[in-house]
Amino acid sequence: MKGSYGIPALNLTTLNKLVSKFDKAPNMFFSGLFGEVDYPSDSIEWEIEYSSGGMTPFVAPGSVAPAVGIDGISRANARAAFWKEKMFFDEVFLNNLREPGSYATYQTAQRHLAKGAQKLRYRCDRRKEWMMAQMLTKGSLTYLMQGGTKISVSYGVPESHFQTLDDSRRWDGGANRNAMEDIFDIKALLSDDAGVGIEYAVCNSTVLKTLMFDTSIQTLLTKSAFREGDLFKNPTGVIGSLIGVGTIKVYDELYEVQGWIMSLSGGAGTTITLDDVSDFEVGGKARCFVMNAFNTWYDYKIASVDKVNGTITVSKINESDPNPSTNLRAGRDKVVMRKKFIDDHTFFMFNSKDGNGQKIAEFMKAPFMVERVWGIYADTKMEWDPDGIWMRIQNKGLGALLVPDTTFTLTVSSDTPISES
Repeated sequence: MKGSYGIPALNLTTLNKLVSKFDKAPNMFFSGLFGEVDYPSDSIEWEIEYSSGGMTPFVAPGSVAPAVGIDGISRANARAAFWKEKMFFDEVFLNNLREPGSYATYQTAQRHLAKGAQKLRYRCDRRKEWMMAQMLTKGSLTYLMQGGTKISVSYGVPESHFQTLDDSRRWDGGANRNAMEDIFDIKALLSDDAGVGIEYAVCNSTVLKTLMFDTSIQTLLTKSAFREGDLFKNPTGVIGSLIGVGTIKVYDELYEVQGWIMSLSGGAGTTITLDDVSDFEVGGKARCFVMNAFNTWYDYKIASVDKVNGTITVSKINESDPNPSTNLRAGRDKVVMRKKFIDDHTFFMFNSKDGNGQKIAEFMKAPFMVERVWGIYADTKMEWDPDGIWMRIQNKGLGALLVPDTTFTLTVSSDTPISES
């Protein structure tokens, strides 16, 4: 094989048209809600404005108009995050792309290329969605820069806009639970602080189920025009109307991250050292794959994450499950965490616009490569031994939360994160 020259499908212009032609990864709610802006450098800077309902004053005719500034303005800045990934295609694949007179073989190779490019594109989209979800629901974002430097960005969301219900108020069984009252209190707070109502309430199916059987909602349901049958046919519409939160978005999308096992320790092997724990989170499911056995894995729950020492501590989901050290081996097996963008304990409420009708957030794309490109970009590189070609997809940018007091994150149920350092 003498390279990829003469293969139209691997021409960079063609390849980037292919990548850009794909639909975005399905159901990326947060990143699809806000626009993108090209920024001139990777040092991202944005203005933070806290909402107000200011009003023009009366003045005497012929007098000078008083000046008004942007309310509560401050400036924030951070380096753009950079993410990339690559996939290898061997010489057999490349020869199939250039082989003359075999249309079926060529089409098979084309589909293989398209499938690989789409997989890379979707994974790239999920990273952006993760960034936007962290920014909006947690008010902060942590990521790695060149040389392993960890960057943390705090977006200035007021502390009062994060609340964890006391045990007696937890929606999943607290003795004094009252979801209706909790939500109405939050609506009042957002109205007072930001002058906005709740446009979207976001939760996953687990929290929606809890709301469906909440006693205060069930009581209200019997007194309304809705009936039980309506609730089960259209739970998001019925509950959204009852509690007045606009659109309830049921968001069950998952993302996955992985790390290779470096060592296991603890009496039952419950502490696992991984080569990379930067994206692991408390509460996620740790699926531990036995790599020398076909289709074999064990599921555990992540109880704590120590990002300084590169370890996770796991606990059994069922008592009958084996201890991790029983079947897992360092240097051979890997851990894959599957986690929802919105977990089983979160009810997130926000308005996508401030009191003046402006979007509260945007994603700022930063330039990268010598050619200065913005947004998702695909390129290729030849490999000499083994013969083949790498296809790479990369992106660079950072979410900016422009009006931080328009969001509210409520932790509603038990089994919340234990510790993370």
